[in-house]
Amino acid sequence: MSELLANDLITPDAGETPLLSLPSVSILKAAPLTRLSLRCREASQKDAGAAFGAELPMSPLSNTTAAKRAALWMGPDEWTLLAPEEDLKTVFDGIEEKLSAQPHALVDISDRSEAIIVSGDKAAWLLNTGIFIDFSLEVFPVGTVTRTLFHKSPVMIWRIGADTFVVEAWVSFMDYVSGLLVQSAGELAAA
Repeated sequence: MSELLANDLITPDAGETPLLSLPSVSILKAAPLTRLSLRCREASQKDAGAAFGAELPMSPLSNTTAAKRAALWMGPDEWTLLAPEEDLKTVFDGIEEKLSAQPHALVDISDRSEAIIVSGDKAAWLLNTGIFIDFSLEVFPVGTVTRTLFHKSPVMIWRIGADTFVVEAWVSFMDYVSGLLVQSAGELAAA
């Protein structure tokens, strides 16, 4: 995965102030995105990727990117597709048209989830305050994506840089997730 390609899609929301800004870690709200949940059979995967503008990844914990597109592997027949917010209708209609004769499920989940960008030397440490995953680069390299729990909240974690992660949670859980991250960062500020 190219960090450059992820960064042309995952950007801070210019209208928001940082949730946290320390020398070793920051938390920024990400700009709104088109988020689609796609489920389809193997025979439809190539067509779905072509219509979306990025191939669908086939390996667990992986993603593929193209200009302003990211496809995140969520399961053997499930992907989260990300595109700029303004591309929702074009992307949705294009996939539906391409797969119209094939069994599939495509759902707009854009309003369900929000994302924050956690970055800095202590980003992995901060995430580990509520997630028990080894975030070392050797085990969780750039491009890795997974669903897990942060304390009691379901989240999706995507490493888009050596010290940069996208944390996505349902809107109803995001204040809880970001609030606990900011609270835990207090330990860094006190050190």
